[in-house]
Amino acid sequence: MRHRVAGRRLSRTSEHRLAMRRNLAASLFEHETISTTIDKAKEVKSFAEKLITLAKKGTLSARRRAIAMLGNRDIVSYEDGKAVKKGTIIGKLFSELGPRYLDRPGGYTRIIRLSLRRLGDNSRLVLLQLVGQEESSKKQAKAATKRAARRKAKETTEAKETTEAEESTEARQTSETNSQVDELNQKQ
Repeated sequence: MRHRVAGRRLSRTSEHRLAMRRNLAASLFEHETISTTIDKAKEVKSFAEKLITLAKKGTLSARRRAIAMLGNRDIVSYEDGKAVKKGTIIGKLFSELGPRYLDRPGGYTRIIRLSLRRLGDNSRLVLLQLVGQEESSKKQAKAATKRAARRKAKETTEAKETTEAEESTEARQTSETNSQVDELNQKQ
């Protein structure tokens, strides 16, 4: 019986499981979506959500606890064949991901099952993603459309004002010329 036995062994030693969990969580925070097996994704999901909850606090002690649990791996990208450091995992976790989920009480990750199977052992593959990256892009798109609508409305009101001003100046000029013509007619 498995009463009160939590976690999956995943055919690994405890040190290997810990290292694998840290690496998968760090890759998830770096890329915001990873492809892995279903058992590994279920195991990493709770660990990643606990770290995001720590990041929402944003305190120094929370940052130190996250470093102790995860490590502080560098984010490196390759540009022109050279490795360029873009920051650290903990930096991204506390500066981008924590503030993104401040108003969300939980459920920061999702597991999407894929129809693909791994060639070597035919195991099920899934996508483990952070929730909200699409929502933030949708919010930015909505904000951009609102800004464009406001700009367009402002331009149309300015155009109306300028046409009204031009019409009023034309009307004044025609009335002045008419009054001058009337004065000349009266003098003759």
